[in-house]
Amino acid sequence: MEVGLQVLIAAAASFLFVALLIGSLFLVCRGRAKPRPFGSQIASDVEGAPDFRSLDRLRSSSSHSGAGDESSASYDPSLDRISMSELIAATRNFAPDGIIGDGSFGFVYKAQLSSGATVAVKRLSADAVHGVREFRAEMDTLGRIRHPNLARMLGFCVAGRDHVLIYEYLENGSLDQWLHEPDAEGRPRRLPWPARVRIMRGVAAGLAFLHDGCRPAVIHRDIKASNVLLDEGFEARITDFGLARVVEAPRTHVSTQAAGTMGYMAPENREGATAVTPMADVYSFGILMLEVATGQRPNLTVRPEGGAGGEVGLARWARGMVEQGRGPEVLDREMGEAETMESQVRGFLDVAYRCTEDGPRDRPAMIEVVAALAQL
Repeated sequence: MEVGLQVLIAAAASFLFVALLIGSLFLVCRGRAKPRPFGSQIASDVEGAPDFRSLDRLRSSSSHSGAGDESSASYDPSLDRISMSELIAATRNFAPDGIIGDGSFGFVYKAQLSSGATVAVKRLSADAVHGVREFRAEMDTLGRIRHPNLARMLGFCVAGRDHVLIYEYLENGSLDQWLHEPDAEGRPRRLPWPARVRIMRGVAAGLAFLHDGCRPAVIHRDIKASNVLLDEGFEARITDFGLARVVEAPRTHVSTQAAGTMGYMAPENREGATAVTPMADVYSFGILMLEVATGQRPNLTVRPEGGAGGEVGLARWARGMVEQGRGPEVLDREMGEAETMESQVRGFLDVAYRCTEDGPRDRPAMIEVVAALAQL
């Protein structure tokens, strides 16, 4: 009887030990769960924040193809994964006459896919991307971001050294074209003041979403007129957001290691600071506001009235005019005087003035800029 009892006790002890061991292993494995990817947490208090529950389902259908060393993904339910051979055919082997844009990271082509869809195809500069796995993960994140004032990334394709991004095609081109390039007949394009204000409200909303609606924040690093696209209703769509995280821009006269374009760069980055903050985007946005108001390119100098002191940069000239109470005098003459409201112009230029302060701490956050522009 004692032997049977000892066997029973030993069996019970063994079962309890095994159960405790399994429970401990479960808790350890659970504690090592992978963290959520960048951008998967969205602030609920920002208007236009995407529903990541539905986007997670979308992402599950965007697995990478496995044909050789080619990889592709689609982030739009209406667009199948696209091969590099189809992109080559759609762009006629990336023919120069199909180029519709030239950004910091490569050329943009207009392309018509075999499905009949018209898209914008950005071919990134060769050898600019470092870390294929990191690139794919980042594109999966950027492809999930949705906001009315951000250009939608529809997918990407990687084959060897070629990295191609697929965006929605916007018929009205870029803000840069409307401000500085003539139309098809060689006449200056006319962009009225109300349209300019509406466009900048849209850019502000898109930037505020990147800064305050994504966790962690997405810093654009290259806000400029050519990175603002216009849809059929002349609503602004920011493009190239997030690319500076994974793409090394070629070092030319208009780009630097810190990312950005001369004329738009914040003073702290021009002076060698490599840590780019949201306040650098705020400064670039302020310069863009001055460009929109004056019609002057920010990388060119302006000769003040009377010529005293020689030529100066756009920001210095426009800020000086605002300080003298002569802000409305800087307006682009192509707009026409009848359509402008002096009080609104002064308010617009006041926001631009605050955004272009030399000290980052003196600039407003983009969410404050959105509120200020809404009151104009």
